[in-house]
Amino acid sequence: MPRYRLILLAIVRALRRASPVAFAFGISLLWLTLYNSRFWHETIAAMWRPSFEAAAFLASVFVLALTLRAVLLLLLPTRFLMRLAASALFVIASVSSWFTQTYGAIMDKDMLRNVLETDAAEVSGLLNPDLMAHVLILGLAPAVLVWTIRLPHKPWGVQLRQRVLAGLLAFTVATGGILGCSRDYAVYLREYKPIRFTLSPAAPVWSALELIAQGNRGAERDRLANPAGASTRVAPAGGRPFVLFVVVGETARAANFQLGGYSRATNPALSRRHDLVYFSNATSCGTSTAFSVPCMFYHLSRAQFDPDEAGRYANLLDALQDAGIQVEWRDNNAGCKGVCKRTETITYPAERDSALCPNSYCYDEIMLDGREERLRTVTRDTVIVFHQIGSHGPAYAERYPPRFEIFKPACRTHALQRCTSEEVVNAYDNTLVYTDYLLSRQMELLERFSDRLDGALIYASDHGESLGEQGIYLHGLPYAFAPRVQKEIPMLLWVSTSYARRAGVDLECLKSHASRRVSHDFLYHTILGLAATRNSAYSPELDLTYPCRGPSRLSRSHESPDLTPALIAPIH
Repeated sequence: MPRYRLILLAIVRALRRASPVAFAFGISLLWLTLYNSRFWHETIAAMWRPSFEAAAFLASVFVLALTLRAVLLLLLPTRFLMRLAASALFVIASVSSWFTQTYGAIMDKDMLRNVLETDAAEVSGLLNPDLMAHVLILGLAPAVLVWTIRLPHKPWGVQLRQRVLAGLLAFTVATGGILGCSRDYAVYLREYKPIRFTLSPAAPVWSALELIAQGNRGAERDRLANPAGASTRVAPAGGRPFVLFVVVGETARAANFQLGGYSRATNPALSRRHDLVYFSNATSCGTSTAFSVPCMFYHLSRAQFDPDEAGRYANLLDALQDAGIQVEWRDNNAGCKGVCKRTETITYPAERDSALCPNSYCYDEIMLDGREERLRTVTRDTVIVFHQIGSHGPAYAERYPPRFEIFKPACRTHALQRCTSEEVVNAYDNTLVYTDYLLSRQMELLERFSDRLDGALIYASDHGESLGEQGIYLHGLPYAFAPRVQKEIPMLLWVSTSYARRAGVDLECLKSHASRRVSHDFLYHTILGLAATRNSAYSPELDLTYPCRGPSRLSRSHESPDLTPALIAPIH
């Protein structure tokens, strides 16, 4: 950091009496050299080979990146606007460079959507002294220093001529480099797309503009569409209410789940149960909460899902309520991402309970408060969604009570790079032990009321997590390029004995299918199947229970013949 500060001060001093052209190119040079180590590391690793062509390509990328940023500053008509933009971009560059360099984050549209939809508690979990020092030295300090640069006043005509000539010259050189290295550019732009989203400050600014543009396009389409059609019950309601717990996990990865073969005892309670089905080959819809959570409750497959369009359509919760089922969303995370917009929602701010809320978020256990009383009085079929904080990083050690710190020593700082790999994994695995405890408690809670209701529980994490493999932490990389640990998730299903009898569900049959490839695409249809509800979007092929349901109150003979099982095609 001191080396960066000296370079920064030297360049700023050199620019003290610079022309607007020199100012624009000097500032752009600072951004490229001091804020983009991840970008250059990834680019060199992808494209370097010991040849003149490779060296020419890297030089061309440098010239192109320098030119684009400088010209954008030169397009600003006044010296005040140039300095204002440079100040703001220094702060943006410092923040984005920290996350790309420290966690391997990619500042694409999905990551920016996560940023915009987060809350204060999630932000506080990412703050640490290293980040603050980085932003102070490489963000706020240069943002202030640019105002000490005296850009000489010249007639507008002279300034325009200088800016146009400089821009044309730079673009000519950059274009020549692109043409001369076109083969390398074709490979680079096609095969290594995520690298461009590590470029500061361009990537976060461009991604934010994309989100704004999409928001404006969608603002005129506020009417809720329901392409899945009306939802109906396919069997008469039973004499006892059916209660389904849908548990949306957070950042749990399959690689560390004992039920999936992990060597550590991260599922000590669930591994003792023989009445649940663990799907050992499950994948997520996305690698971020903002993408995956809406997708989990949407009628389209991952390949068809568009998070910018999801809010226009009725989702699974709407379908269940349309069929007369009571639905409730309990949120101990950063919101439901629009899924529960038309559903009764309970959130858990940290001030509610000092014992269960010692940190920025409450422990997930708080969502069980009042559940016993609720189940004692339930009279109609009910679906309750629990949105966990789960294993959300980097503050893994804040996600579980101290008594669940089974694996030691555990990383207890938000700055994961300061911990050893063992400490990071220990803290993360402790979060899974706590999740295991909560899932077991929820099953036991439903069993406790088996004399008056039929219960079931389905659990799936929204996405996985990187724990330092290949230098990558957390999650949110573009799906096509994300490591498997960010996409492979734990998913399980439990049904009570009374529900299995009522629905004719064969548990051993379900277990025999548990190793097949499944994904978030199955949740919409499986939950409709469990709740004896159908609409025109329902597909038996994507209902995990359908092959194992025999003659029962959910007999297929009761299903309406006009409800064709098929996925709805995307609407454009």
